Amino acid sequence: MTTSTKGTAKIPAVLVLEDGRTFRGRAYGAVGETFGEAVFSTGMTGYQETLTDPSYHRQVVVMTAPHVGNTGVNDEDPESARIWVAGYVVRDPARVPSNWRSRRSLDEELRHQGVVGISGVDTRALTRHLRERGAMRVGIFSGNALPDEGTMLAEVRQQPEMQGADLSAQVATKEAYVVPAIGAKKFTVAAVDLGIKGMTPQRMAERGIEVHVLPATATAEDVYAVQPDGVFFSNGPGDPATADHAVGVMREVLSRKTPLFGICFGNQILGRALGFGTYKLKYGHRGINQPVQDRTTGKVEVTAHNHGFAVDAPLDKVSDTPFGRAEVSHVCLNDDVVEGLQLLDQPAFSVQYHPEAAAGPHDAAYLFDRFVELMRDNNQHSVSLMEGQRA
Repeated sequence: MTTSTKGTAKIPAVLVLEDGRTFRGRAYGAVGETFGEAVFSTGMTGYQETLTDPSYHRQVVVMTAPHVGNTGVNDEDPESARIWVAGYVVRDPARVPSNWRSRRSLDEELRHQGVVGISGVDTRALTRHLRERGAMRVGIFSGNALPDEGTMLAEVRQQPEMQGADLSAQVATKEAYVVPAIGAKKFTVAAVDLGIKGMTPQRMAERGIEVHVLPATATAEDVYAVQPDGVFFSNGPGDPATADHAVGVMREVLSRKTPLFGICFGNQILGRALGFGTYKLKYGHRGINQPVQDRTTGKVEVTAHNHGFAVDAPLDKVSDTPFGRAEVSHVCLNDDVVEGLQLLDQPAFSVQYHPEAAAGPHDAAYLFDRFVELMRDNNQHSVSLMEGQRA
């Protein structure tokens, strides 16, 4: 990525897809060139959380909402320490942000962090194209000396594809850190950071959990060194087929029957650990308005998503796995994609979406309570066994 951070309002820009379709507009954010996978997000709000979600690493995000940047940028809502999207595509950016928490405009923040974007694009036409043709490689080019379209297209086609990309270690913490419990400490959780969002350990801390966030390279020995009551595997970018290390660690957790909870990438890791395959979706699920049914209760939830890969598990039967019986617990009502897994013979479950609701609805907050219940039940079971042995 090459960038300039001078004013960009009238500088020409071009978006080039790998199939040769182009869209012209104006530079938004930094000026230069950037590459990634073109995906679209259907959220009407929450652009700040989207931009700072590590799961968007190496992706160029197209916003389907026509007006973006209305509330500016504040210092409270980022989900990580930086913007992770590779590029940003909007139709009508706000000229003047208006919100009591706003500290600067979105355009200023993108320029400050060197994120190349484009505005004035027919994002409806672009989104329809991606729905029909699928997510694909893309480049954004801006500046007064743009190369010809043939050169731009050639550069786009030289970029690596998302399938086969091993990215989680690139976005995860390098050093372990602790998020303390709020109020009385009830449990300790080891959270394997594959691209974790800041609100996730916060939601656990609110429930009396002390969260030890560990690097993506953490071993099973690192996980159990914190003496966890439960283990959590986070969201993250890339192809789950490359995540052999995380799958190995999860299998060790499952073999010890420690309560386990995974979200997004963590759901795909659980799928692989149980012996299921994964596959790339045509254009993925991204946004905060995706309908999912919890098949254990029949309840339908509106949920926040950000994933381009999914688990290939049967919807209509209980499966036998090396760790006992497993079933699909949640399913997307738009396309029947697997949105959750659970083991029936030990305390482990996962969901493909984002129950921390940053940004997004709070329909799925109960999943953190379900994790707490698993840890409480497991601890009570352990105490009962110890008392029985003493008797």
